[in-house]
Parts: sequence; C-alpha cells; structure tokens
Amino acid sequence: MSTELRGVLTALATPFDQDEAIDVDKLKGVVDRSIKAGVDGVVAAGSTGEVGALSSDERRLLIDTVVEQAAGRVPVIAQTGATTTAEAIRLSQAAQRSGADVLMLITPYYEPLSLAETVAYIKDVAGAVDLPVMLYNIPSVTAVNLDPDTVRALATEVDNVRYIKDSSANWEQALQLIHHHSDVIGTFIGWDAYLYSALAEGAAGVMAGTANVVPDEIVTIARLIAAGDLTGALARWKVLYPVIDALLSVPFIPAVKAGLALQGEPVGSPRRPTADLPTESVDRIRAALSKLGQGDE
Repeated sequence: MSTELRGVLTALATPFDQDEAIDVDKLKGVVDRSIKAGVDGVVAAGSTGEVGALSSDERRLLIDTVVEQAAGRVPVIAQTGATTTAEAIRLSQAAQRSGADVLMLITPYYEPLSLAETVAYIKDVAGAVDLPVMLYNIPSVTAVNLDPDTVRALATEVDNVRYIKDSSANWEQALQLIHHHSDVIGTFIGWDAYLYSALAEGAAGVMAGTANVVPDEIVTIARLIAAGDLTGALARWKVLYPVIDALLSVPFIPAVKAGLALQGEPVGSPRRPTADLPTESVDRIRAALSKLGQGDE
C-alpha cells in the first residue's frame, strides 16, 4: 500500500468493556465506521485512543487488531512513542512487524526533556525501523515544542521522517509548517477546530478524534476543499462546527465516547480515573448533533 498520506485520518477511540479490557469486537466496528465514511487512514493508540492508560501489551493488541481489520483498505498509522527510547523502539518494531504503514512518535512525556534530548530520541527510534515516521508535536503533554526549524532539520537529516502531526494549537506555527516546509514534510493538523482552515491553507491533511463521531461530514468537507470548492466546504463547516465545538469544550476522550454512544455506537466508558461526562455536557453534544439530524433523541 502507498504510504503517501493525505486527507482525513481518524484518531481512533479505544472501546473498553465493563471490566476495562479492550473490547476487540467493538474496536473492529470503530475501524469499519471510519473506513465506510471514506477517511484516508486510521490511527491506533493515539491520544484519543487513551494511549496513556494502556499497557505495552495492550498497545500491541490495539495495533494488531486495527491493522487486521483495516485489511489494506486504508493506511494504518500506529502511535508507538513512549517514555523511553528502548520502549519506543520495541513498540515501533512490533508495529512494523504487524503491518502498520506509518509510525507516529509522541516524544517522551512525564520527565521534561531538552530539545536536544528529544531530537536524539526521534533519531534513535526512526533509525531502528524502515517505515515512514510521523512526528507528534503536542507540547501541552510533552513540555517540548518541535518548532518548524527543528522539524525541517529532522525531515532533512532522517530519511524516514516524512510527516508531522501538529497538535500545538499554535496557528502561526501550523501555517509556517504548511507554507514553508511542505517541500520536506507533510503537515497534519491535530487540532480539530482548525479542520477547515488547515485544509484550505494546503495542509497534507488533518488527524481528528472527532472523526470517530462525524466522519462523513468531515470527509465531505475535505473532499470539497480538495476539489477547490471552498465556498461549499465553508457552508458545510459552519453547520458542523457547533458539533466540533461541543466536543472540544469538555474533556475530549469522554466527549468522543459520548458522541459515539449518541450515534448508536457505544464503546464503553473511558478507563478510570477518567470519568464519563456529566449529563449536562452530554446534553450539549446531543443538542449539537440533533441539528445535524443525528444522535439519539
């Protein structure tokens, strides 16, 4: 399969059963839901997938299941970053053996690193695999920002560093990546409120947790933009944005799971200690979805 990524990538939610074990059958349904809607790739073990609450064995199970269920229909991006270089290499090599198409590397979190230490980690992990690598810049979690100049240097010096997911929520930085560095790296914006803007500006694509909930609508907007119909895409975005805003205005992981449940696709609760949303927050999401003609009544 070609690993030239573009378009809409769903950051998949991880379903859990009542005992907080990964619900493999429901995970397969989550994968199929996005693929059926026409997304261009699916992401296993990302932030929306509650990666911080998963063991290494669970992460491997998650990636194996998503790769098997996707069955070559769309590329699978496996998030294999970890708090140590050695563990990230183990997870990355396991994902490569499983058949993942691209690896996404969150940089170590918990113990803040210097930028030099972070760059060394990326080079070491990328050098241990043959697959394309997507950097994952989320400084609110890692306390380290991969600035555009550093990203360019990595993409130039490391052959398989080919993409970046930028979840910095720094729009100026996103624009610099898109407009100044697209000759060496494909930028995927990982902040769902910027979906329309990122694609209109020429980003390689977007990675959206909200695509679990409203994949058809996001794909439609992306395709209209790709066809040059910015006006038509903007009209649809104005209708969809209240749903995106409702999901982003409360804790995101339980919001995505609540949104799926409202769409008739229950995937269980977040893994504790993360709690389900309170009723008033669910009601806000329900109200937003109802204006799209979706969700339960």
